[in-house]
Amino acid sequence: MTSSTQRLEFAGHSGATLAARLDLPGGPVRAYALFAHCFTCSKDLAAVRSIAAELAREGIAVLRFDFTGLGSSEGEFASTDFSSNVADLVSAADYLRDHYLAPSVLIGHSLGGAAVLAVAKDIPEVRAVVTIGAPADAAHVLKNFGASLEVIDRQGDAEVDLAGRKFRIGKQFVEDVRAQRILEAVAAMRKPLLILHAPRDETVGIENATAIFTAAKHPKSFVSLDTADHLLTQHDDAAFAARVMAGWLSRYIVGDVPQDRVAIEHVRVSETGAGAYQNTVLAGRHRLFADEPESVGGLDSGPSPYDFLSIALGACTSMTLRMYADRKGLSLGRVSVDVSHAKMHARDCAECTDEERDGGARIDRFERVISVEGKISQELRDKLAEIAGKCPVHRTLEAKAKVSTVVEAEGDGAG
Repeated sequence: MTSSTQRLEFAGHSGATLAARLDLPGGPVRAYALFAHCFTCSKDLAAVRSIAAELAREGIAVLRFDFTGLGSSEGEFASTDFSSNVADLVSAADYLRDHYLAPSVLIGHSLGGAAVLAVAKDIPEVRAVVTIGAPADAAHVLKNFGASLEVIDRQGDAEVDLAGRKFRIGKQFVEDVRAQRILEAVAAMRKPLLILHAPRDETVGIENATAIFTAAKHPKSFVSLDTADHLLTQHDDAAFAARVMAGWLSRYIVGDVPQDRVAIEHVRVSETGAGAYQNTVLAGRHRLFADEPESVGGLDSGPSPYDFLSIALGACTSMTLRMYADRKGLSLGRVSVDVSHAKMHARDCAECTDEERDGGARIDRFERVISVEGKISQELRDKLAEIAGKCPVHRTLEAKAKVSTVVEAEGDGAG
């Protein structure tokens, strides 16, 4: 089952039809997130798409949409303001609640970050809020208007050049953003907050992150986006932001998954649709990636299948040794295990039996190096090597296991 993006439409605050995309995970949905884009941007901004795609791969469905009058949405941008954007966010949350599941996560970029801070208290299901390069004052956006701001104050509206695009801005918008009290909303929000901001952001200075962090109640976190620009135009910056979000959100969204889907008793490996070989791995309550190196056409986003075999052997060895030491009351330093894998001819394998060498077949050989902190006697070294050989995964690898295979199709059983 691969991840997918659905085209959606819903009515905004004014009744105008708003265009949206819902990025869905390839497996179970851990949570639904609502993404608010930056001022005059759109749902299709590269950073927004990248973050939504990364979060979907982590099991978080993301609804991103164009505010009224922007992108592919209907309506007149000139008649909108900050409050109408907040109202559009409420409409989007209502749509998710009615058709899927209410959003438990709000994500906002730039002025969209200020919007999610303002609206968080009005969406009761929201458990966590994330801002990216958000201003502490909605009126911060007026700094981009230059001399046009005086014209708007004097004449009631003006055409403003924003990043090479012209927008008609009215006095209603200016008065509305000036009236907002974002920091008061942050103080009253009382929901977990993650603030992502680049110290060198030349559009919204880092002092804004400081003000938001100071106003927020705990739990709150700040993560620097280092050399990223305001729009996160570099894919690596957007991907990093998404990974940070996913890790941080894992503390707050587990309850969104129905209890019968929180954990599975087996391992499920499913294609994500990203790259040629990337798969998401569900093991109990845990989610991770399997992939191949870039050298063979993969994305190198996770361990390879043989890496996982080596991981299993190394982890089992370390755990087995720790159990032995605890049971015997040994003061054993911290254990680490290095495992490497290679295919070789049996005749070249020192550990193989004469019968195996005479067979001439190629075999899989795992080399295991066990390291223990501190000094240990030769007698203990020999004992640890003996105990390592009793690790259950070691025994499985050296035994003749059987694999039963059944192929199913989604249409099986259909009448």
